[in-house]
Amino acid sequence: MSSSPQPTSHPPVDIDYAGLFAATPSPYLILTPDFVICDVNAAYLRATRRTREDLVGRNVFDAFPDNPDDPSADGVRNLRASLERALATGRADSMAIQKYDIPVTDEAGRTRFEERFWSPVNAPVLDRRGKPILLIHRVEDVTSFVRVMAAREEATAEPPLGDEPLQAELFVRGLELQAVNQRLREAHAHEHQVALELQKAMLPSVAGDLAHGRTAVRYRPAVGSMNVCGDWYDVSDLGDERFGVAVGDVVGHGFVAAGVMGQLRAALAAATRATGRADRALEVLDAYAGSFDSAVGTTVVKVVVDLRERTLSYSVAGHPPPVLVRASGALELLDEATGPPLAAMSEPTARPLARTAFEPGDVLALYTDGLVERRRESIADGIDRLAASVRRHAGLGIEDAADAVLADLSTAEASTDDIALLLVTS
Repeated sequence: MSSSPQPTSHPPVDIDYAGLFAATPSPYLILTPDFVICDVNAAYLRATRRTREDLVGRNVFDAFPDNPDDPSADGVRNLRASLERALATGRADSMAIQKYDIPVTDEAGRTRFEERFWSPVNAPVLDRRGKPILLIHRVEDVTSFVRVMAAREEATAEPPLGDEPLQAELFVRGLELQAVNQRLREAHAHEHQVALELQKAMLPSVAGDLAHGRTAVRYRPAVGSMNVCGDWYDVSDLGDERFGVAVGDVVGHGFVAAGVMGQLRAALAAATRATGRADRALEVLDAYAGSFDSAVGTTVVKVVVDLRERTLSYSVAGHPPPVLVRASGALELLDEATGPPLAAMSEPTARPLARTAFEPGDVLALYTDGLVERRRESIADGIDRLAASVRRHAGLGIEDAADAVLADLSTAEASTDDIALLLVTS
């Protein structure tokens, strides 16, 4: 016979109730049974713009009298009646929305009354015999809510919806959620900016005399995104009139993707210099990527440009194929040496290698999927659009051509993903 699961025991927690009371976001007063304020939390002080010295030890109605300039003011009477009901019944008493103006003092020391509307709840604290020994007065400032409802009623000539305390409570909770969301947006925006700066710091500028003037790189982060993606590029001089170019895309977002991107880019650049070959470099990178989970599924294309032999040698790991636009206008996709993304296989495998001619006037385009992918169309359509743009602007200088191609393919839809573009001319 199996025994029923036993409840999990937890060590006792020493709760700091004074700290809890001070930190709670709703405004609270603690009153004696004769309505003297004996404690107040920070939220109440903020809501009323008062200090502890102003309030503690004073009768609540001396601290907050009725507005003498408002003959219809009944805040004191209504609050007193509610507090007395809570004392008499031993139960919490929820009040309807109250107009209860509060005294505020300006910088010149003059006191005036400020119009305020509140949603109060009063609850007794009972001793072991059931006798009230304290009163908890919780209040929410619903002035904005009342003004919005009044404006709505005036504009539509519709009566209030009823159940005002519930509406006011929902309104206050909505304001609290709005404030929390704003703090989250600010935190995410800060993380986005830090990750973006990290990513920019790890993306190289075009280095080496050989690649300079023959390559142009463009990187554009997603617009309005809270996450930096893992798109990256690399340009490195290999000597003997050869240089390497690469573009990759790490799975994931934010700091993790930016960190993985930096590691893989540096590793690929080192592997290319050590091996001198696109396929061997990807094999080394494949083994390296398998050593940490965050790199699994990364796509990358590596091309070695040989200006002396006028050739391109390349290998592709799950990435969209480079586009080669001939000086004649003919289009060639470099898709004859394609393998799976990095670390996608249980064991590292040999990477394919292909070569093609690279004649004067030819332009090579490497890119990430953000440049060519669109909803409701195939990626082939996007690649055709890229090829047409490169063909149209091939006669420009390499930097101007990169700007023109990016402008052609950048749309509102494209801006939802990071974009990396690398152009090479012979």
